[in-house]
Amino acid sequence: MDTFASTLRRHARARPAAPALSFGGQTQSFAELDASSSRAANLMLSRGVAAGDRVAVLAKNCAAYFEVLVGASKIGATVVGLNWRLSPREMAEILADADPKLLFHDERGAQLLPAEHGWEMLAFGAGYAAARDAMPERDPEHRGLPDEIALILYTSGTTGLPKGVMLTNEAMSYTARLAEAWGMTSSSVNLVAMPLFHIGGCGYGSSTFMAGGHTVLISEVDVGDILDLVPKHGVTHTFLVPAVVQMMLNSDAVRNADLSSLELLMYGASPMGDVLLRRAIDVLGCNFMHAYGMTESAGTVVILPPDMHDPDGPRPELLKSCGKPLPWVSLRIIDPATGRDAALGKVGEIWLKTAMIMKGYWNNPAATREVFAEDGWFRTGDAAYLDEDGYIYLFDRFKDMIISGGENIYPAEIENVLNGHEAVAQVAVIGVPHEKWGETPLAFVVLRPGRSATPEDLIAYTRRNLATYKCPSTIKLVETLPRNATGKLLKPELRRLHGVSG
Repeated sequence: MDTFASTLRRHARARPAAPALSFGGQTQSFAELDASSSRAANLMLSRGVAAGDRVAVLAKNCAAYFEVLVGASKIGATVVGLNWRLSPREMAEILADADPKLLFHDERGAQLLPAEHGWEMLAFGAGYAAARDAMPERDPEHRGLPDEIALILYTSGTTGLPKGVMLTNEAMSYTARLAEAWGMTSSSVNLVAMPLFHIGGCGYGSSTFMAGGHTVLISEVDVGDILDLVPKHGVTHTFLVPAVVQMMLNSDAVRNADLSSLELLMYGASPMGDVLLRRAIDVLGCNFMHAYGMTESAGTVVILPPDMHDPDGPRPELLKSCGKPLPWVSLRIIDPATGRDAALGKVGEIWLKTAMIMKGYWNNPAATREVFAEDGWFRTGDAAYLDEDGYIYLFDRFKDMIISGGENIYPAEIENVLNGHEAVAQVAVIGVPHEKWGETPLAFVVLRPGRSATPEDLIAYTRRNLATYKCPSTIKLVETLPRNATGKLLKPELRRLHGVSG
């Protein structure tokens, strides 16, 4: 079983001069990253961090973040990734829960820290670099056990206080298998734009690293940076959420960008919709793979491979599917009304069983018990159905389901239809109270630059493409939609911003 530390040790011995990590115009070889992460490990030891302690990082993506991630593995410490887009109040609650021994931060992270705290802190930058470089290069040589907690990543908090997801060395070791499933080798170059405090950053972001390839890291999602770095480094792989893919397609710069090196673009976090996917295939010209997973599953557990992404092939309907489980993942669709496996085509809750599943929620045994069913099955809370060939079709979170006049309405279905309108750039649908029907759909739409459409136009469009009871009663045109750092829609925030109850 590989850990972050053992992986780097192996590649540093076998391919010391090969490029490992690029950030901000600087590239470290595997030997150099091995040395800097050992110095970071010894820096943590010098500040009193021991095996089993938690080390928090509150910073945008940077090379030092990666050094701490691997350095902690070299001493058996747990890295706690913190979301720098939260408010100071939210950050204070999470830090109180995590109670780290040492906290690394950047300038943005410093703005979120409580005035009074009991944690030792160290700012990334010149101070960190000097302290790290003063440490010996000797590897502390901790040998991680499978059950040790490598990471604690806090969920996005779309439904309340975030929970700390405990991911073990064994769970994260499956990233090496995922790299193989994604066609990554030691020749691959992986652009990591997602934040490292999220599984889509630190999990996917370590995949090519596990395979001995080159990781190109950017501080945060920026379409201009992405389009510049792909040709500069010969990027072969990347992972982007649908919202970012849409931003790329709407950028004028994409028309002249050299993306010829790009082999595979993986997408996930939310369904892309077949309309957006067709545009992406046409404009970007690379292979696509849908990846379904979550923080609690240490990343991807279901994939729809590139050969199933042919809009004009024999099964174009598969573009709406997220694929099939990976070989080491067991998956069931459970009817919440009966607690038994749902019939083919019937929407139920996704249950998972795999060694990738989290150990539990940090300091929260009650929440842990709620999500684990009998025999270790993990209840995802995601709604989906299976077809007769075993392909999985996502609908929505059960808690986001709208019940109107006794009928179940899934926001993703309405969103997918509205995304097909030529004037629509982004859309989000929520349920709101209705005097007669109990609930009714309300859609928020961001129009594409230079395009126009009235709410009445868009409602009429949905009525041509959906059953009437599924169509929004009201559509509001807005300039932006609230999202977290991974691109996931924050529907509670959407309700709050627009004074919508329910």
